[in-house]
Amino acid sequence: MANVLGNDSVSSLSRDHVHLTETMHVKDNRLPEHLPLFGEPVLDRSYVNNRQRLLRCASLVVLGFILSATYFQYGRWHSCSSPPLVFKDVAPMPPEALQRTWAAYSPYYPAAHYEFPPDECVVTQLQRHGARYPTGGQTTRIQAPLQKLRGVRTYANASFDFLRYFEWDLGVSDMISLGIQQTFESGIEHYTRYRHLFSSGHLPFVRASGSRRVIRSAAIWADGISYASNNMYHPETSVILPEVDGANNTLDDSMCPNAPSLKKVPKLWRDTFAPTIAARFNEAAPGADLDAEDIVDLMPLCAFETLFHRATSPFCNLFTFEESEAHEYYDDLSRYYKTGPGNPLGPIQGVGYVNELLARLTSKPVQDHTQTNSTLDSSPDTFPLNRTFYADFSHDNQMIAIYSALGLFQREDGRAPSAEEMNPGRRWRISRMTPFSARMVVEKLTCDGRSDEKREYVRILVNDAVQPLTFCGAGADGVCALDDFVESQAYARGNGNGDWPKCFESD
Repeated sequence: MANVLGNDSVSSLSRDHVHLTETMHVKDNRLPEHLPLFGEPVLDRSYVNNRQRLLRCASLVVLGFILSATYFQYGRWHSCSSPPLVFKDVAPMPPEALQRTWAAYSPYYPAAHYEFPPDECVVTQLQRHGARYPTGGQTTRIQAPLQKLRGVRTYANASFDFLRYFEWDLGVSDMISLGIQQTFESGIEHYTRYRHLFSSGHLPFVRASGSRRVIRSAAIWADGISYASNNMYHPETSVILPEVDGANNTLDDSMCPNAPSLKKVPKLWRDTFAPTIAARFNEAAPGADLDAEDIVDLMPLCAFETLFHRATSPFCNLFTFEESEAHEYYDDLSRYYKTGPGNPLGPIQGVGYVNELLARLTSKPVQDHTQTNSTLDSSPDTFPLNRTFYADFSHDNQMIAIYSALGLFQREDGRAPSAEEMNPGRRWRISRMTPFSARMVVEKLTCDGRSDEKREYVRILVNDAVQPLTFCGAGADGVCALDDFVESQAYARGNGNGDWPKCFESD
């Protein structure tokens, strides 16, 4: 199968074109040197499941790295809980509670125990790439305060002495071995849970955004399916959407150049906790002259070092747990005001993908005039509507835009998170939304038994936690009628209600 690289210019939609290339096999360093450490026997090829339900249903699965999947088949529903934190049984590692303060850099963990759909109903799904090195920009921001600390001749606190011998050995942007393991295990999990949807004629239709780590994630995820199916099935990546200027891409958050950089609220919160840390560091490292911004830039090094070395980084010991919680909230606020609902042009960046999701749910052509690639989305070869499983791989910022466009993770009172308080029970928590290898599942359910007439329903899970779709009439089971769900997505169906042109308007 040929990979399709789409490049549908925003300024010249009438001149759509598609580039066909030779099949791209991302084989280099795809698999860990040893098989992943599985936390539960349910992930073994033996498929010895604690419970199975015979479900008479039609279903649609959409996954996201971003990963999405769709299926319509009768079959058997399989019990498959998500694995626990991969570091749980590996020592010495930070406690899970600390790992969950790493926000977008937290290792994947299920936010809830997976619940089966209601009786006689079935499913749809979405996910993020695995753990990676810092990006180029993050590397620059981390190294600036690090150089200040390392330039100190004598430390007044022994906890800082390791800096004398510290050597930077992190790469840039690519996935690390943990990310490979997470993604491989994800493929195993999805096959184990949804294997009744697989057949030689119904393999997942896979798309990926065009960065190396995202393309590799798609390939490694497919390797997990191949392993779990005893090499019976191995999906190929069918479409790669370029991450270049002018390319229409629903799996990347780079298509709204006018989206403002809103840092006021995150900085207000930063200034409630970071100056105290900076003062302590400057006392321990005389002459370092760190400020609040240096502190929030340096703190993620605890996560990146720990995930790469699979052992607790000495940088983690420089901060208290309460300080890590405060930094987590800083990251939560930063994402809320970046591509989340706190940015007036945040949700619009997820509209194109939501309209693609609606097309898959309703088996109707994509209706969108935002960032979709009209050439690719109008072809059954590059955007089929009759597959049993779709898998789209993307980035966390784009997943947040998609959540926001859908209306997920909103407070019931409509209030935005503020710099005045950190609510420990808050719904907007990035470690539960987009940790490394995060996944959203949209389940399309065709149910018997609710009425004399079969109806189609929708349920959404994020990292196995059922989302309260109250905006489309869902009850305690999180299920609402498909027609009501489509109707609830008026913002996406209206192409952002005038927000899309604002991405390009000049002052």
